[in-house]
Amino acid sequence: MEKTPVLGIIGGSGFYQFPALKKVNTLEVDTPFGKPSSPIILGELSGKKVAFLARHGIGHFISPTEVNYRANIYALKFLDIPRVVSISACGSLRDDYAPGHIVIPDQLVDFTRDRQRSFFGEGLVVHIGVADPFCRDLSKQVFNAVNSAGATAHRGGSLVTIEGPRFSTKGESNLYRAWGMSIIGMTACPEAFLAREAEMCYATMAHVTDYDVWHLAEEAVSVDMVVKTLLKNTEVAQNAIQLLVESLPAEPICECDSALKNAIITRLECIPPEIISKLALLLKKYLPT
Repeated sequence: MEKTPVLGIIGGSGFYQFPALKKVNTLEVDTPFGKPSSPIILGELSGKKVAFLARHGIGHFISPTEVNYRANIYALKFLDIPRVVSISACGSLRDDYAPGHIVIPDQLVDFTRDRQRSFFGEGLVVHIGVADPFCRDLSKQVFNAVNSAGATAHRGGSLVTIEGPRFSTKGESNLYRAWGMSIIGMTACPEAFLAREAEMCYATMAHVTDYDVWHLAEEAVSVDMVVKTLLKNTEVAQNAIQLLVESLPAEPICECDSALKNAIITRLECIPPEIISKLALLLKKYLPT
């Protein structure tokens, strides 16, 4: 019987091009929401199957606003993947979260504007609970893996997601700091919310590449700065993912896989049949047999 991937990783191409990955093959997936950002790379780490998806496409040609987040999460759900780890770059809004460090945030603030934030609508109303937007259990496991890989890791903090693709103004950066935000990025929202709607565990491994633009003693963020830091962190990210996969239990022990249980407010008989058909993958547990 074909193995089900124990983990899906959304990040850049550098995170699946490493020697420990065995039995590699590529899978094209289509979804009701269109094509995902890239083909899904399937392989084995320490005897367990994993899946990788390049969020911005192979070669990084999709901007944060243009990413088809719904297709990406749906494609991983289609493969019955229970957990997703996002690997992303972020700017630090705190002195103690320095470039080269890795942060496992526990909160999100959504400042995006031009993105599709939900799988649902068009006659089906769902109010998903995201008070704690990251899976606590998976976040703990990611933090432990990053620590074991030898990186300087921080657990906790609020990640503010901006629309991009531009970087912040100094006024915006200082405003986010005044609000108590810890790190800033462009892709966690709506990715985390869609993963919750798909009843998948979700955690972020955020690589601090810069101090955004607020730090008077440091150079303002640039593409060159981001790329150089990410390249330096590639090896530790690969090692952390392998350690995470080795330590993962067979099944999640959290409640992420029942997130829709009390979130669907529309009576089933009122949901348009075409929407039920479109979203059967997400709704099947809650439909009458």
